[in-house]
Amino acid sequence: MEELKKSVNEITEQEIIKLVISNKKNKDVEYNKINFTLKENNKKQYYQVEKYTDKQVFHENIDMDILKEKILEYIKEDYKQLSAWSNTTTFDLKISKKGKVFLGKKKSDNTKLANKSHNKEKNYILKEGMIIEPLIDLGIFTKEGNVVSSKYDKYKQINRFVEIIDDEIKKNEYKELTILDFGCGKSYLTFVLYYYFVEIKKINVKMIGLDLKPDVIKKCNDIAKRYNYENLRFELGDINGFKYNNKVDIVMTLHACDTATDYALYNAIKWNTKMIFSVPCCQHEFNSQMKSDSLSILTKYGIVQERVAALMTDAVRANLLEYLGYKTQLLEFIDISHSPKNILIRAAKANVSKERKEKALNEVNSLIEKFNFNPTLFNLLKQDNLI
Repeated sequence: MEELKKSVNEITEQEIIKLVISNKKNKDVEYNKINFTLKENNKKQYYQVEKYTDKQVFHENIDMDILKEKILEYIKEDYKQLSAWSNTTTFDLKISKKGKVFLGKKKSDNTKLANKSHNKEKNYILKEGMIIEPLIDLGIFTKEGNVVSSKYDKYKQINRFVEIIDDEIKKNEYKELTILDFGCGKSYLTFVLYYYFVEIKKINVKMIGLDLKPDVIKKCNDIAKRYNYENLRFELGDINGFKYNNKVDIVMTLHACDTATDYALYNAIKWNTKMIFSVPCCQHEFNSQMKSDSLSILTKYGIVQERVAALMTDAVRANLLEYLGYKTQLLEFIDISHSPKNILIRAAKANVSKERKEKALNEVNSLIEKFNFNPTLFNLLKQDNLI
């Protein structure tokens, strides 16, 4: 162990641009290899760690000063090889079956690799340096507006959500928007979106958050006052049966559970809402109904049925929106390794052809017949003679 520590010390005395740990000692070791890449964001350097399994890659960011500690943590028990590159030196470390450590090094010009590692970070909408109070309260930004290293994945996820909305918003020059957020919960993302609309897009918005918990509503209204978000308010109410008589431009639902998403989409359709952004959650309805003789392979295994049923639920929702004149997409906004609840429905009013509408509805009817489904959204629309 002392020999290994000495070699790792020698390697990390130089600024390492990239480092790869590989050649696992036995098949039970979880990761096939682990990469460390030096990154820079807003003049702050850190290491991005990528851990590879057979099918996935997991990411985390670490501070530069714990690189040595992390290397030893991974390599001491589980791996037999390490390769590392600084600007001027290439290192090759190998551990024999008996635990003997061999460290090779040679002079080499790795500056091209350094330039590649320091490529400019993605140009996020919510940039470091902005003083965004909700992100500070969430612990994602420091008080100075810098990303907290351990929260970098969450920072990327929030930006991804904002980007999906921005892709639709920038198609028109909106001066004002009325936005309803169903099932807003603690609403940090609602606050972030208010900041995006008002401070970045310079749109005059009226934004209403709806939830069933009185304490949550009170807290969110207090926070809105503290942030001076004048046109953001929160109300107590149920998605099912919520009445709103003025125009609605955007309906959002973030993790509205099970059929609550269907009631939110139904309301959005009835209001002739311009844009819908919905992240469904906990789709149990189809799972409990799903039956099929000819395709029993999909209902034979519980985990397969659960996942297929959830995907079918969102496919039916998307098709029904398309039938009613919305250009609809199902988008991944969070990497599946972080959360299985990673599908977002984005729908915008558009000129959808009659043929496309009919095909969308026919596909829904075929799926209902094949698997004995009784979808909530389908029934709500049918009761109103919309389908």
